Amino acid sequence: MVRSYHRRAFCAATAIGLACLSLPAMAQEWPTAPLHLFVGFPAGSSPDTIARLVAEPLSEALGQPVVVENKPGAGGVIGVQQMLAQQDGGLSFGITINGPLTTAPRLIADLGYDPASDIAPVGLIATSPLVLVVGSDFPADDAAAFIEDARAHPGEISYGSVGQGSGAHLTAELFASEAGIELFHIPFQSYAEVTTSILGGEIDTGFMAPSAAVAHVEAGKMKMLGITSSEPFAQVPDVPVLAGQAGLPDDFRAELWNAFIAPAGTDEAVVQRLNAELGRILADPEVQEKLLAIGWQTAPGTPQDLSRRIAEDTAMWGEVIDKTQTED
Repeated sequence: MVRSYHRRAFCAATAIGLACLSLPAMAQEWPTAPLHLFVGFPAGSSPDTIARLVAEPLSEALGQPVVVENKPGAGGVIGVQQMLAQQDGGLSFGITINGPLTTAPRLIADLGYDPASDIAPVGLIATSPLVLVVGSDFPADDAAAFIEDARAHPGEISYGSVGQGSGAHLTAELFASEAGIELFHIPFQSYAEVTTSILGGEIDTGFMAPSAAVAHVEAGKMKMLGITSSEPFAQVPDVPVLAGQAGLPDDFRAELWNAFIAPAGTDEAVVQRLNAELGRILADPEVQEKLLAIGWQTAPGTPQDLSRRIAEDTAMWGEVIDKTQTED
């Protein structure tokens, strides 16, 4: 069971106790009623699992129940919309993947919110890279050979994703653009279909979560050629990063992430209190192990760190979206 984070426990330590005492009185007295944590995905999904890993110790720390509210739809957008629709005096928050804050404004005409003005970032929770995979019969054994093959055969190597604007689709387009290659996109309805098509030789490649590929690699049916994080990923430590390979920029990075958010206008003391509690939760080795088991690596930081990440990724993916829409 996740260890308790009662206020009396962490205030006992001198350094943390001083920080605790420096919190404004409002933040120390808040909350006086249960909190609601909106997640735009169904029960059992990665964002839901992450939300529940956070909710239990957060409830213990705050002394109030933290209720996870699943509002699936539109790639997580519905969860953000539902969070913003509540009028409960600062008791509704959200855990979301990056899409609703970075790509949705470019892909959905009537989004109903502006991440820059309607969202108060609380903190990044965890990141997850994707791996470039091919079937075991594909001739390339590393990313450099794959890129060389693609350059020699423009438009002939096919890749699958779960549709236009999905993380796998945009990652593949970013990869192709940065590598100076042309790939042929085939959209599917699910990652299971993408995987089956790669294993069956119907398509050549795709980007997927490391956890989805490991079993097939161990069975000798699939190869992982590279990973999209800037550093090796603990779940698949032997898979090299794509950055710097065969002409790819040294700073190449394309990650999924989960973050804790609040509606704009949330009291700054509350945001700081939530960020501090989130940092303590993510420092727990048990939480880190549980997140890694489902393919996520903890990435705590300040609200300002999350704000910068949203802005950077919005700009990066915006360029990719504009390029793909122009080509279409």
